[in-house]
Amino acid sequence: MTHPSPAPLRIGTRRSALALRQSEMVRDALAALGAASVLVTFDTVGDLRLDRALSALGEKGAFTAELESALRAGEVDLCVHSLKDLPTVLPADIGALATPPREDPRDVLIVRAGVAAASLAELPPGARVGTCSLRRRAQLGALRPDLDVRDLRGNVQTRLRRLDEGEHDAILLAAAGLRRLGLHERITAALDAPWWLPAPGQGAIAVQARAGDPRTGALLAALHHAPTASAVRAERALLNALDGGCQVPIGALAAQDGDAHVLHGLVASLDGSRLLRGAVPMDPRDPEAGGRTLAALLRAEGADAILRQVRADRTPALVGAEG
Repeated sequence: MTHPSPAPLRIGTRRSALALRQSEMVRDALAALGAASVLVTFDTVGDLRLDRALSALGEKGAFTAELESALRAGEVDLCVHSLKDLPTVLPADIGALATPPREDPRDVLIVRAGVAAASLAELPPGARVGTCSLRRRAQLGALRPDLDVRDLRGNVQTRLRRLDEGEHDAILLAAAGLRRLGLHERITAALDAPWWLPAPGQGAIAVQARAGDPRTGALLAALHHAPTASAVRAERALLNALDGGCQVPIGALAAQDGDAHVLHGLVASLDGSRLLRGAVPMDPRDPEAGGRTLAALLRAEGADAILRQVRADRTPALVGAEG
């Protein structure tokens, strides 16, 4: 007697090119395990309201809430997200969370053709630099206060087009998105840690499933990459301990230096005039402890006062998840 094949798993994803590529990567990994799957696309509030700041939309779940609702309703079997889009406190009813191997977590500089600069330091004074990120803006302000930093929102292709059309002399993006889209040749220079820090969880993908779904949970366990999970858990613990999110300038990266694991972090004012840095050893067996320890050190140096001022002074910024 033959048994019918299980129905293909339904993967919930945003419609953007980067989100689709990340979901295709998960689909291919599932296929290698013998599990068929199909993509089910959604528009999130963060995708639809490009005219409004995330601060006006409510920053928690702006790019994930619709997918999680579909997961709860049984319309999809799993969801694929950029990990940095997920709130630091995850819902209890979504039990399985896999993190496949991380892509390059760094930010990168892309310079427009005709601008004679091969690094951030070589950009001419007054150069127009586009970014949607308060964290990137703050670090630019600290390193190059002479630059003209301008808001830039949209998907990766839109931001590159606006650069090529001359709206900006350079832009900052995440290396991971460019590499996954096959656009890595556009990178002018990578911005290396610890002098420049990415967003917590940058470059990592998160795959969610419902609690109590053993078939999908077992498949996600096979996709899970423990070193990636350890690193991003430390970074997100720092963010959570500082009560942070994409609306405050906080950077973090857990890195391995030989046999040692180190968590780097920073907190900055919006203009970068005040910037605190710190680093602590990290135990991969308890990565959240490193995040909490570093948060306490930064608080002792004045992080809470900086973040209070950020929240009081912040004007709505056009920030988005992609790039």
